[in-house]
Amino acid sequence: MATAVDHRPQMSTEDFEELTAHAPETVTLEFLGGKIGVKAVPDGDHDVIVMWLLRRCIQARPELDLFVERGLRVESYRAGRARPDGTLAPVGHFAGHGEWAEPEGALMVVEVTSHDGDTDRRDRTEKPAAYAEAGIPLYLLIDRDSCESVVYSEPEGGKYRTIHSYPFGADFSLPGLGIALATEDLKRYVR
Repeated sequence: MATAVDHRPQMSTEDFEELTAHAPETVTLEFLGGKIGVKAVPDGDHDVIVMWLLRRCIQARPELDLFVERGLRVESYRAGRARPDGTLAPVGHFAGHGEWAEPEGALMVVEVTSHDGDTDRRDRTEKPAAYAEAGIPLYLLIDRDSCESVVYSEPEGGKYRTIHSYPFGADFSLPGLGIALATEDLKRYVR
């Protein structure tokens, strides 16, 4: 006997934002698919990978910044809320924005997997769908579990049409950005 799936959100977006406004600084909350998620506290290797990518992006494209954990409005009617590990956008792009910004102008979002039980669902399923639906041109997933970088591009109809995977150690370029990544160093930051 099949069970009914409840697709109603756990709370309104407004209630979620009120909750995050009062959450301790040590807790990072996201709201995807109508459900609250707690983003894992990053370990040192996670932080080193984000900084590695930040340096490469700024060296290749000094007119861009990689904003760390910038809150974005995503999903249908911007009802979802995500805090990507990185959001690539023009320098100063998010000046004057509040805690949650519209995704227009974001050129790429980045997630680095954490070693927790939600990584598969969150980083490999929910976030690509939310970012594609928001029209963000690129999603870069640095997957420490599979030791590969996955580049999602060409968002259309709530999905990325093109997905390319590169094992750690491979060299590749981010489509449309002119940023080349040599990923040999990433091998040092996996368990």
